[in-house]
Amino acid sequence: MTSLTRQFFFRALTPKGGKAFGVRSAEDESRLAEDLRREQMLLLAAWPLPGRPQPVPLLGLKDEAALNDQLAVLLNRGVPLVEALEVASSVVSEACRARVNRLRELVAAGDSFARACEKVGGFDAVTTAVYRSAERSGDLAGAAQRIAKAARRRLKVRGKAVTVLIYPAVVLVLSMTIFAGILVFIVPMIAPQVRQLGGRVNAFSSFIFALGEGLRANIGLAFIALGLLVVVVFVSRERLGAWLGAVARRLPAVASLLITVEMARFFSVMGAMTRSGVPLADALSTAGGVISNPALREELGSLQRGLVEGGSWRSLVERVVTLPLATRRLLVAAERGGDLDAAFDNLAEDLADDVDTRSTRLLSFLELGSILLIFALIAPLIVAVALPLLTARIGEP
Repeated sequence: MTSLTRQFFFRALTPKGGKAFGVRSAEDESRLAEDLRREQMLLLAAWPLPGRPQPVPLLGLKDEAALNDQLAVLLNRGVPLVEALEVASSVVSEACRARVNRLRELVAAGDSFARACEKVGGFDAVTTAVYRSAERSGDLAGAAQRIAKAARRRLKVRGKAVTVLIYPAVVLVLSMTIFAGILVFIVPMIAPQVRQLGGRVNAFSSFIFALGEGLRANIGLAFIALGLLVVVVFVSRERLGAWLGAVARRLPAVASLLITVEMARFFSVMGAMTRSGVPLADALSTAGGVISNPALREELGSLQRGLVEGGSWRSLVERVVTLPLATRRLLVAAERGGDLDAAFDNLAEDLADDVDTRSTRLLSFLELGSILLIFALIAPLIVAVALPLLTARIGEP
């Protein structure tokens, strides 16, 4: 069952006798009081904020890697799980600490680790499936090590992909800011002086001068319009993100990077699950949830259903045409040799390196494109001011 939380504004008593105020997420007021008690604060009052309860947010990849690294080290040395969780709570972020402490309490009360993760919430289906399988095989330490390795790999891949995807947005915002600053503040200062020189002001220059002076005279309305635009973008961010994703998948260089990121994430998850003893069909069903590419997700879903129905791995893999031919042949050979889990890990490593190479290459092109974009925005303003100045100088006696 998915845990739901809501936001509370609270007032609490600190250990030194002072008052503390803040906003926290919790399942209910009693859970909020318990979380504050762990921080040696006494809840005095709490007011739920408007809004519908939301699912517990997933554990961040940094916290996931830190938690599982610590568990792997301690469990391998024979430290009991309850004590290992107590130590692990000290290496995660403050936002995650209460969740780990709650895990420790549930395990101490007799829950299995996988069941405790489901109750606390915020652990994805892949992680809980790996823990559940590892508890059956008695290798929770190995499972934690594999999850930590997969989390670090996914963090590396995501960091490269996010850099490539955010870079154009940052450049666009910076370019538009420079363009707007020149148009609104510089052009209105220069336009009257250009007219006084007596040069011939063509239609293009007149338009730029009038636009800049009009925006400067109505700067308040311009900021209101900009604010409304920001609100519209924020409200429509999911739809806008889906549209941008669809556009990105049509650009060859970006589409190639995105599908490589998807495959690296998928094979990383598959490697962690199959090495922990999760059946192949179950692993495919769960790991398919990390795929956002519609075509690849549909093909992997067909692969999973075919395996459940007793189909041949070789024939089913060959139908996943979104995967490169070399990858499909490698998976077929690995299954024939009984070494699929190692093949998944090797593919994840190779694809992570490929993401690094592709993102570096794409960033080089984006840097050149950013220079051209800034020039394309600023050059018309320079031309609009320069042309009248040139004609004024030519007409001098």
